[in-house]
Amino acid sequence: MNGKIETREEIIQDIRYVAKVFGQDFVVAFSGGMDSTAAALLCAEVVGKEHVELAHVVYGPYTYNNSLKIVSEFAETYGFKLTLLKNLDQEKIWKYGPSCNMCTKKVKMGTVLEYAKGRIVVTGSNSSDTWGQTGLRVFNGMYAPLGDVGKDEIRKILESYGVQIRRIGEHATREGCKLKHLLKPMTNPSFHGQATAIANEMVLEYFPSGNEIANVKIIGPLSKNIAIINVKPFRQEVYDLAKKLQEIDVISEVIVADKPLVLTIVANPSIYRVEESRFWIVEGKLKPEFAVPIKVEWHESKNNKLRTFHVVEVREWTTYETEKEEYWANYNKNLDIISKIKCSCSMPSATRVMLTS
Repeated sequence: MNGKIETREEIIQDIRYVAKVFGQDFVVAFSGGMDSTAAALLCAEVVGKEHVELAHVVYGPYTYNNSLKIVSEFAETYGFKLTLLKNLDQEKIWKYGPSCNMCTKKVKMGTVLEYAKGRIVVTGSNSSDTWGQTGLRVFNGMYAPLGDVGKDEIRKILESYGVQIRRIGEHATREGCKLKHLLKPMTNPSFHGQATAIANEMVLEYFPSGNEIANVKIIGPLSKNIAIINVKPFRQEVYDLAKKLQEIDVISEVIVADKPLVLTIVANPSIYRVEESRFWIVEGKLKPEFAVPIKVEWHESKNNKLRTFHVVEVREWTTYETEKEEYWANYNKNLDIISKIKCSCSMPSATRVMLTS
């Protein structure tokens, strides 16, 4: 089918058409979030739950315990078959610096595509993703039935099924795997990876609910893991958590984000020399996941092994009071810009398959 597919009825019709062309056995790349949940329910309405399999990629220690509970309970409650697929290739990708987009493309979607063995893979990609910019719904064996709709419409779809989404608890809107909180290369998984995995599970043990933000960023030189605790709304118990984290042998230093911070970042020249790339990392990735205002000082990396960026230092932003008026003016302006930028986390990356009506 050609043209925009925006209403629930149009999506149902589109799924019916895709099932006719590509086969009615669907594998949903299932995270348990609102997008993949809505996609699974819509597909099941068309072809039946017996033809819809949920595939959840498990990243070993970098998958939240709550995530496994959420996907398992949903499958059991609504009668879907659930398959857990383990893949630790994130460690290979993160060796050269943080790269959520590459993980999504190669590890998450690559794992599900390989498992599907020719069956169409359904994703929750929607108009808030870069996929939406392609104007395609079927792409390289993947199908995005929600490709033309936004978050508000997806919420309405879930309401029509009477489904409420359970949260992991780490972020009010942008939940994912723990590894996104490692803001430096993972050259040693048993050191860098373990610090990230342990700290970000522990923060949810202390603050299991009511969080806008609950994470622990791991930064610092490769020889040192500095843990920055971000909890919003702030609670005094965060200092108790800090003491516990300090006891972990792979964590060298603990900082509570209770005041504005300055981050020192070194970046690959391809990022450092491109203003838009630096803008996206700060405004789109870092600021939304810090509990306090942050300022970034950039430096160009001379390490040719670093493919993305590395947060090497943190310190208190001592001049914040004199700069905060300008900071918040820019923050609000940039927030409006970010809302119009498409996230590239689910952008497919191969030859495209066109549908014809």
